[in-house]
Amino acid sequence: MLLRGRRSVHWLFAAFATCVALWYTSQSLADLVKATIYVRGTGVLTVLLPQFALRLFESILPDEAQAKKRSTLPRLAFIVGIPLIALVLSPYHEAPLTLGAVYFYVFGLLAAALINLWKRGQRSPSRAARDRVRFLVAVGALATTFQLADFLSFLGVYLPPIGAVLAVIFLFVLAESLTRPRLADLYELSGRLLVATALAFALAGIFYVFITYIGRFGTMYLNAVLAAIVFLVLFEPLEQQVESRIHQFFFRERYDLDASVSELRRRLAHALETDEMVQIVLGGLEVSRRVTSCAVYLRDADDASFELAGVFGGTAPERLSVMAIRPILDRLATGPVSLEEAALEAIGEREGEREGEREEVRPLLTAAEVLGSFSSAVLLGVRGDAEQVIGVVCVADERVRDAFTPEEVTLLDTVATQMGVALANTRLYARMKERDRLAALGSLAAGLAHEVKNPLGAIKGAAQLLEELSEAGHEDDPSSQEFIGIIIEETNRLNRVVGSFLDYARPHSGNPVPLDANGAVRRTVQIVTSQQTEGVTIALDLAPDLPRVKIDAERLRQVLMNLIQNAIHAMNGRGTVTVSTSMRGPPRDHWKRRSTRDSDPGRDASSPASSSGEVVEISVHDTGPGISQKVIKNLFVPFFTTKEKGTGLGLAISQSIVQNAGGSIQVSSPPGAGTKFVITLPAAADVATPAPTEAHSSDALAAAAQAEAADPTPGA
Repeated sequence: MLLRGRRSVHWLFAAFATCVALWYTSQSLADLVKATIYVRGTGVLTVLLPQFALRLFESILPDEAQAKKRSTLPRLAFIVGIPLIALVLSPYHEAPLTLGAVYFYVFGLLAAALINLWKRGQRSPSRAARDRVRFLVAVGALATTFQLADFLSFLGVYLPPIGAVLAVIFLFVLAESLTRPRLADLYELSGRLLVATALAFALAGIFYVFITYIGRFGTMYLNAVLAAIVFLVLFEPLEQQVESRIHQFFFRERYDLDASVSELRRRLAHALETDEMVQIVLGGLEVSRRVTSCAVYLRDADDASFELAGVFGGTAPERLSVMAIRPILDRLATGPVSLEEAALEAIGEREGEREGEREEVRPLLTAAEVLGSFSSAVLLGVRGDAEQVIGVVCVADERVRDAFTPEEVTLLDTVATQMGVALANTRLYARMKERDRLAALGSLAAGLAHEVKNPLGAIKGAAQLLEELSEAGHEDDPSSQEFIGIIIEETNRLNRVVGSFLDYARPHSGNPVPLDANGAVRRTVQIVTSQQTEGVTIALDLAPDLPRVKIDAERLRQVLMNLIQNAIHAMNGRGTVTVSTSMRGPPRDHWKRRSTRDSDPGRDASSPASSSGEVVEISVHDTGPGISQKVIKNLFVPFFTTKEKGTGLGLAISQSIVQNAGGSIQVSSPPGAGTKFVITLPAAADVATPAPTEAHSSDALAAAAQAEAADPTPGA
């Protein structure tokens, strides 16, 4: 004890333990040697024992309310102890009156000391301190009660020394409690010790019954074998029952929390949806009655922030920026964090802390201020497959200070670990559903192409024949030529619509060539302008001297047409759509995505690459009401649409086209500022641009615009 601590409570414990050891030694020598000096020495140690016990128990848990007042119980014990020492040293030390006075003095003061310690524990605001004191008082009362048997030897009554065994156990538990002030490992260590003690007494009891009541001394070895067999048969179920009862009695709250966490982890193992997982966690912790408030945050897909997935019992911000809570994430990468413990470290209330350690926790406390009512909670990190923190669970109990012991925090952290597994299962399940949906889409597209393209070919052929006959016969009706053109145009449009399904089911890059992005934007806007309704203004803001981008011209115009048409629909026919272009250097995440695509063997070898590393941005910004964050998450999901007649493939196809060209599409919608789609394409190497073909004529583009307009997808 003195090697691990030098505070006053450690010195008092050393004195108390020494007094107990000397008492047993003196008593043994008195019985063995029969010398009066050892008898009187035992009497003096008996009087000193409660003196050390009173002062030790008051030092274990100082009462802040009585800190300025001197306790009367130690002074009263001191006053009573002086004449008792004189009596045990006098010739009347073996008188019945002297022995009775000493007997009641010792056990009266020990009982008073334990009761005083229990009251101090009940007044403590710390749950851990209350549990620790309750455990100490229970073991101390048990040891004191059985110690009566040892002190009865003064009165001439001799019983088995059970009190000696329990006294040693009490000293051990007391030492562990002093060196582990927050019950760190005390639950497991003391629980196992009590279980072993109870089993040892059970073994002794079984052996005593077999030897005393069943057999005689001559057959003791046979009864010992029989007792051992009985004990080995009963050991495992007896151990489980004794351990459960001891933990349930001495650590009731921890026992209940352990049971709640076990049930919670069992239910999490079967969760396949994120919302279901969050509700299981919140409901399970609330039912445990150890958590008064809890908040669950999950990382966004863009890794820029954590969004609130669920909360009870407190107020929590809807979103946490990754940059704002970076110190918290760094600490969570190594384990759970107790913000209350960190606050105590910052003000230097934890023993043995250095100034450097206190400086390290201050950024953590600054970051915790954004958590609102959870600024002093326990934070648990939900880690993904790559050990990255993908979620944060905040748990708190505002009823008491120091609500969770380190073991309980570790126990709660297993819930966060199980949540990480559940999230991995959820994402795997989502990928399986997406795969099945895309497989169904591929089958649908193939069947649609087969069933529709053949009749379309026949219609187109008949219309072309009708056109030739009309030209040769010089029909009187001038509108017949116009209707025939419409038939041909509409069949081409339907053919492209059917091709869109095939494009998404079997995406390909088309005919990528170095393309002037500004020219493609002007041509697309020219087509849309001729079809737009009144009240809509399309503005251009094109950067000069843009590098070319390597992408199929028709497909880029298809993407732009879809975005502009969506913007017009979102504004309900009134507002301004701004189409702009710009050039900038590549962001780091863009090149990470490109490196991932480069490693894909299925990637088109013609995907553009720029030696200079420049990228071209094409943005479409409207002045509509904007999009909610929930809808933004699903914008590019196939078949997701908020339109009654939409198929939900427009933006999904647009994203596929841009990604096949080596780029990306980003969307942002600040509240009250409309919606902005940004197409990012890598600049192409300087290659001569081929002359435009007839397939890229304005008529074809107009037909493409009509085709895309027929499939409005949720946009701005």
